[in-house]
Amino acid sequence: MKICVHGAGAWGTAVAVNAAARHEVTLWARDAAQADAMSAARENTRYLPGLALPASLAVRAGGIAQAQAGSDLVIVATPMAALREQLVALRGTAAQVAWLCKGVEPARDTSPASFGLLAHEIWAQVAPELRAGVLSGPSFAQEVAEGRPTALVAASPHASVRDALVDAFHGPALRVYANEDIVGVEVGGAVKNVLAIATGLCDGLALGLNARAALITRGLAEMTRFGLALGARAETFMGLSGLGDLVLTSTGDLSRNRKVGLLLAQGRTLAQAVDSLGHVAEGVYCARTVVQRARGLGIEMPIAEGVVALLDGRVSPQDAVAALTGRDPVPESVQPGAVPSPPSIPLKNAETKSHEPSL
Repeated sequence: MKICVHGAGAWGTAVAVNAAARHEVTLWARDAAQADAMSAARENTRYLPGLALPASLAVRAGGIAQAQAGSDLVIVATPMAALREQLVALRGTAAQVAWLCKGVEPARDTSPASFGLLAHEIWAQVAPELRAGVLSGPSFAQEVAEGRPTALVAASPHASVRDALVDAFHGPALRVYANEDIVGVEVGGAVKNVLAIATGLCDGLALGLNARAALITRGLAEMTRFGLALGARAETFMGLSGLGDLVLTSTGDLSRNRKVGLLLAQGRTLAQAVDSLGHVAEGVYCARTVVQRARGLGIEMPIAEGVVALLDGRVSPQDAVAALTGRDPVPESVQPGAVPSPPSIPLKNAETKSHEPSL
């Protein structure tokens, strides 16, 4: 396949390195100086220092309209805030398209229609003619680039997109499972970042492993309630992009969102925590929009609400935890009265409720 990866950050570089072992891959950077430096050093010194780029991987600079020419598959590896611009530029392309970003779009104005959109909703607004989808799941760019075992989910309503992503990336170390529930996969990718901040806070305050397990479990219930209200399938949240990504991002030492929670627990300000990362922590930017959208749907998300109060400086780390532990008792239930989702259609290399993928 001829693959274009647009966005030379850590994650874009990682998937480009992985695919270059089997396909013709070009990694496109928006910054010409960055592209020249990477080509000369054969290394992404800013985002993945120490990792040698394969000789077969071409690095270029340019916009996505120029980059996608002649490609079979275009991967958009930019932050969520840039996705709309990228999809507009791809209107009319014949290639399959997939994005890697996880989160919700920042509000563009005060209208409800522009607030807190997931990636597939942006796609539906600006370029519905594209055959597109998302590649998501529990993954740190550093480990993917190093060839460590990883499992991802390719989600799209288009079988051609799911198949292209499986064909492009599925291999001995990186396994890709198809899923038609793009709503559930994107909700998992967005909400887990918010919950990871809460888990980092919990660990930073040394509340113990019992507290961590409780927080992750109740966070999964919040994520599922939110997703079901948006039309997702319940079983998606027990898979790689739900439980899998939540566990990784909440407990992994490479998690930027978890690190934000840890630093806030140590008394750092939000600005200090974010500045120390050197990368984008999507949970910081999407927490408020997730909570506001949940309120509009009539969905309770107390953990996410606590994260927003903490990020806004309205409560201290200790008070944020106290507010959660002091809540009135409620039955343990994902969503009372919810109708279970029907079984999904069998897919090529599918991730389903009855068959959990193994590495």
